[in-house]
Amino acid sequence: MSKQPSSYLSSKLEGRPKADGSGNGIYSLVPIQKGELVAVFGGVVYEWDAFIHLPDRERSLCIQVEDRHFLVPRPIGEGDYVNHSCNPNAGLSGQIGLVAMRDIEIGEEVCFDYAMSDTMPYDEFDCGCGAVTCRGKVTGNDWQRPELQKRYAGFFSPHVQRKIDAHRAEGRAFERGMRKAPKYVSPVTAPAYE
Repeated sequence: MSKQPSSYLSSKLEGRPKADGSGNGIYSLVPIQKGELVAVFGGVVYEWDAFIHLPDRERSLCIQVEDRHFLVPRPIGEGDYVNHSCNPNAGLSGQIGLVAMRDIEIGEEVCFDYAMSDTMPYDEFDCGCGAVTCRGKVTGNDWQRPELQKRYAGFFSPHVQRKIDAHRAEGRAFERGMRKAPKYVSPVTAPAYE
C-alpha cells in the first residue's frame, strides 16, 4: 500500500497541532483568495453497514459523500485534518473539493461546517468552535436549518443539495395544495339554512 496520502492539501497550507492542544488543524501559510482550492479529500468509500464498524478515529476523519456512503482516508494525511466551524471560511466544491468561501489570512485555521456534507448521525458532537453563530451541538440534521441553507448556498455537497431541493419542492407542493383546497367553514359560523 502506498504511503502517499489520499488527500490533497494546497502548498499554501500546513497541518499542525492546534495551539490549545485539542488536536490538529490546517493553517494558512500565505493569504488565500476567495474561490481558491485548498484541499481535496481522498480515500476509500464505505457503505454505512461497513462504515459503522470502523474505528472511531477513522470515522471522525471521513466525509460523507452520498446517502449512506463515506470517504475514509487511506492513508491519513495532513489534508484530512480540516476541522468544523459554525463560522467557516471554506466550503465544498462538489463531493470532495474544499474551496475558500472568503479571503483567508496568514495563520488562519481553515475550517468548514460539517452541515455541508453530513445528513446522518455518525459524528455528532458538542461544538466549542467559539463562533458567535455556534450551534452548540453538531448533528446530522443541521443541513435542514434554513439559515444554514441560505448562508452556505453553493457550498453543499451534491447529495445534501438534492435533499435541500427535494425538501423545498415538498414545501412548495404542500403550499400549492393548501391554496387549492376548499376552505373549511366552521359549523358555528356557517349560515343557518331553514
